[in-house]
Amino acid sequence: MKKRIGLKSLLVGAVCALLLMSQPSAKACTGIQLKTEDGTFVSGRTLEFGIFFETSVIVVPRGYPFVGKTTRGNGKKWKSKYACVGVIIADNEVILDGINEKGLSVGSFYFPGFAKYPVTTAQNQSISMSSSDFTQWIVSQFATVDEVRAAIENNEVAISPVLTPGFPPEVQPFHFVVYDRKGKSLVIEPLNGKLVLYDNPLGVMANSPTFDWHMTNLRNYVALNPNNVPPVSIFGKTFKQLGQGSGMLGLPGDFTPPSRFVRAAVFCATAIPEKNAERGILQVFHILNNFDIPVGVAREVHEGVIHSDYTMLTTARDSKNLRYYFRTYDDQTIRMVDLSKFDFNAKSIKKISTKSKQKIVDVTGKLK
Repeated sequence: MKKRIGLKSLLVGAVCALLLMSQPSAKACTGIQLKTEDGTFVSGRTLEFGIFFETSVIVVPRGYPFVGKTTRGNGKKWKSKYACVGVIIADNEVILDGINEKGLSVGSFYFPGFAKYPVTTAQNQSISMSSSDFTQWIVSQFATVDEVRAAIENNEVAISPVLTPGFPPEVQPFHFVVYDRKGKSLVIEPLNGKLVLYDNPLGVMANSPTFDWHMTNLRNYVALNPNNVPPVSIFGKTFKQLGQGSGMLGLPGDFTPPSRFVRAAVFCATAIPEKNAERGILQVFHILNNFDIPVGVAREVHEGVIHSDYTMLTTARDSKNLRYYFRTYDDQTIRMVDLSKFDFNAKSIKKISTKSKQKIVDVTGKLK
């Protein structure tokens, strides 16, 4: 027998949804991948919101059971094939960004104005899950990008437009990026009710519009060059560059998704490879510094209240050593969870809050 839902509950839910949808809440995330001299692929991303979310890092063991959420109730059921570590929001214990024991990483990115999920029906309910469940399914089930592609092309999964715990009461518009240990990357976008796949040779990710649009837009910036522009002579007068970086003149510096995608692509393409994974992770954080949004620079005023997007969290993933790194807006200390030190066959999830406060080190007494 179906449980009856009261009219009052429906009205309250609808009003809350409308209120949340009417309030600006920009979500500007940027993702990158780098290769080190020893052949290790490292990746990372920023996580931005206009409102605060509680976040934690969890480790999920092999064999842990999951049930996808859908608009019709329970959906796809599975058990984790691989142990994984990553970030969750609130108490919804499904990883939105993380890495598994095979070095496969996944991340969800906001995709407003373009994400369109299929309607959940009796026919597809058994393979359906929420957009948040989707990243957990990928990171717990697959070892390579090719495996992810094959499963999606084989129609093994569908994303249901369901409200997910931890988020405002509106369907969250996501698209997704996957990386594996060999450096392959795949972008997955829910367009017109279907999951569209794109190879991602640059390893770069941002928000709307679609990935193929971003790749086309890069052609507007093919003149950018890490080398300084040489002096030119005009009517006997020599004009020299004013300073370093003249080859990058015209690089977009704002925080819109198209500009961030271009910057990320250029920074990754021109980065001098570090020697190993540990150095590569630090390079990931240095590059992502360029996408750090401080409170106030990207904002809207709604009914007299300022809504400011800011970088809540920055994460990095080491596909060789299976280490997951993170830092927060309130604490720039880089913290790390080493997945390889956990029992992959444990019975329960382990969890730690990302909340902490930056410590300022007083070195006054060390001066000589």
